[in-house]
This record gives sequence, structure tokens and C-alpha cells, in this order.
Amino acid sequence: MAHTHLTVRSLFVLGGARSGKSSYAQKIAESSGLRPVMIATAEAHDNEMAERIERHKRERGPAWGLVETPLALTDTLRRHATPTTILLVDCATLWLSNLFLHDYDSGERTRELTALIPTLTGPVIFVSNEVGQGIVPENALARRFRDAQGRLNQALAQSCDGVVFIGAGLPLQLKPAPEPAWRF
Repeated sequence: MAHTHLTVRSLFVLGGARSGKSSYAQKIAESSGLRPVMIATAEAHDNEMAERIERHKRERGPAWGLVETPLALTDTLRRHATPTTILLVDCATLWLSNLFLHDYDSGERTRELTALIPTLTGPVIFVSNEVGQGIVPENALARRFRDAQGRLNQALAQSCDGVVFIGAGLPLQLKPAPEPAWRF
């Protein structure tokens, strides 16, 4: 029997903090055979975050392109998606946090993003945090954010071809994708 490979144009990788999701997504992008481009949503508001950003840049190395976009994610994806590149959005949680900080309508932005995914001309990987498995936050803003993050994660999982959950550095496939390796 012939082995059939599915074509994955969009992948959603989620997990808890320090679960290994970013390094997993990076390995997938690097093994794709395409030019990897990091779509970074983080902003360095303090020294600790600036150090994290620099560490991530060093870990990626010079083969990676970089586009920093704290808010205009859909426009950035539309501009940079091509058949010869693979985009890695790291991360959707920081993008959502930026939307909250600037008082944007996160529901509307989520709908715009997920409507765009199937129309992109090249593959994309999204990284996001799973924040709904902990205790209920004490304050209203944190609860609103947790709920918005859950809705964003559900929308990305629905819109992407493949979904992988990372726990303790180990991938768990939640939505069908090619085996044994991702192919773009």
C-alpha cells in the first residue's frame, strides 16, 4: 500500500510556559526545506524580556529572517507569506497581550487572523500558551485575558491544518498531520 503524505500549510503548537513549544516549532520550520522567518510579537518592556528576546535570536541563528510585529499580525503574515518561506509566529499569547494593552478588540482581531490563515500563499506555524489549565485568576482583567486566550487558541486550532500540544518537551498530536515528519 502506498504511503500518502498530507500537505500541512498551517500548524498550531501550544503548551504551557517553558514546555518546549518554541523549540519544537523552530525545529519543524528548520526541517521544512524552506527559508524560515520568525514573526516576533514580543516587546521588551523590561531587562528580563530583552534578555529573553536576545537569547531566542541567538538560538535561531543567522539562517532565520526576522519581522517584529507586536500588533499588525495579519498584515505582516499577508506581506511575508510566500511559497519559499515558512513563517513562525512566536507567540500568539504575546500578540493577544499587546492587543489588550492597546485596547484593541481581540475578538475582531482573532476573527481577522483566522480568516486569513487558509488564504496565505505559504506555510505558517503559530506558537501559543495554554493558560486555561491553572487556577481561576483572582482579578477581572486576568480572567478576561484567560478567556480571550482560550478563545484565540480554539480559533487557531480550528483554522490550522495541524495542532500539536507540547508537555514536558514532548509533542502530542491533537489534529491530524503527516507522519512521521511534518512536510510543507
